[in-house]
Amino acid sequence: MANSGPARPASQVTLKTVFTVCFGVLAVTALVFFLLRTQVSVTLSLGAGMLAVAMNHAAEALTRRGLPRKVAVPAVVVTLLALSAGLSVMLIPPVASQAKALFAAAPMLWQKLQHTRLFLALDAHFDLSEQLRQSVPAAAGAVAPVLVAIGGVLSAVGGLLTLLLLAIFMLLFGGDLVAAILAEASPANKDRYERIVEKVYGSVGGYVGGVIGICSINATLTTAFLAITGMPFFLPLGILSGFSSAIPYAGPLVAGSSITLLALITGGPLKALVTGVYFILYGQLEGSVLSPLIFRRTVHINPLVTTVAILFMAEFMGLPGAIIAVPAAATTQILIRELLSLRKQQDAKLRREPA
Repeated sequence: MANSGPARPASQVTLKTVFTVCFGVLAVTALVFFLLRTQVSVTLSLGAGMLAVAMNHAAEALTRRGLPRKVAVPAVVVTLLALSAGLSVMLIPPVASQAKALFAAAPMLWQKLQHTRLFLALDAHFDLSEQLRQSVPAAAGAVAPVLVAIGGVLSAVGGLLTLLLLAIFMLLFGGDLVAAILAEASPANKDRYERIVEKVYGSVGGYVGGVIGICSINATLTTAFLAITGMPFFLPLGILSGFSSAIPYAGPLVAGSSITLLALITGGPLKALVTGVYFILYGQLEGSVLSPLIFRRTVHINPLVTTVAILFMAEFMGLPGAIIAVPAAATTQILIRELLSLRKQQDAKLRREPA
C-alpha cells in the first residue's frame, strides 16, 4: 500500500557543506593551538609591525617635505638606531647602578615594610606574613636571584634587538608584500581591502606615536619629580613609570601604587602622601588631557572596549598582550564596521532588485 502522506523535503545539507564546516572548525582549532604555542614570536611580530608602522609614518612625513623615499627610510632607521644607542649610553650605567643598589637594599626594605602600620593591619586581619611565606619559597642564597636577574636582562636585550631588526625588515619590505597581496584581490573587492588596510595603518600608526609620546612625558615628569623629592632609585623608577603608560589605565595605576609604597618604606608617610598626590594628579592629566588629545583623531575606541580588550589580551598573552590590546581592538573594530557596511550594501541591493 503506497504511503499517501506528504513527501519529506530533500535535505539541504550536502556532503560538501559538512566537510567545509569540519575543515573550518579544525582550522580555527589549529590556529588557536599555534598561537598558544608561539606567543613569544607572535608578540615580537606584532610589536615589530607596530614599530614599523610608526617608522613608516615618519618616513612619509619626510617624503612630504621633498625627501625621496629611498633616502627617507634609511634616515629614519639610522635616526632610530642612533637614538637607541644614545639613550642606552646615557641611561644604562645610572640605571644599572641604581638597580643594583635597589636589589641590595631589597631585604632591608622588606624588613621596614613589615613594620609599617599598613602591613601590620593587613597581617592582623589576613595573616599576610604566613601567606607570603608559603607562596614565595625561601631563596637558597644570593646566587639564584642574581642569575635570574641576569637571565631576565639578557632575554630582554635579545628580545629588543630581535624586535628592532624585525621592524626594520618590515619597514623595508612590508609595503611591497602588502601591495602584492592586494594585487591578487578581485577588482570588486580590491578597493574595500585597500580602504581597510589604510584605516588600520592610520589607526595603529597614530596609536604607536601617541603611546611613545605619552610614555616619554610620563618618564620625564616622574623622574624629575622623584629626583626633586629625594626618592632613591629615582631613575629606574621613573623609566618604569614611563613604560607603564603603554598599558592604559592599569599600567599607571600599578606603577603609581608601587612607587608610593616604596616612598612610604623609604621616606615615611609624608613623602608617601606627596608621591600619591602626584600620581593621582598625573593620572588625571594623562587620562583626561593627554590620551584624549593624542588619540582623538586616530583610535576611536570606547573605554569599556579598551578595558575588556586589555583584560582578555593580558590573560591570553601576558604583559605583551596588554600592550597590543588597544591596536588589536581598533583593528577588530574597523573590520567589524566594514563587514556591517558590506552587509548593509548587500541588503539595500536586494531590496532594489525586482521580485
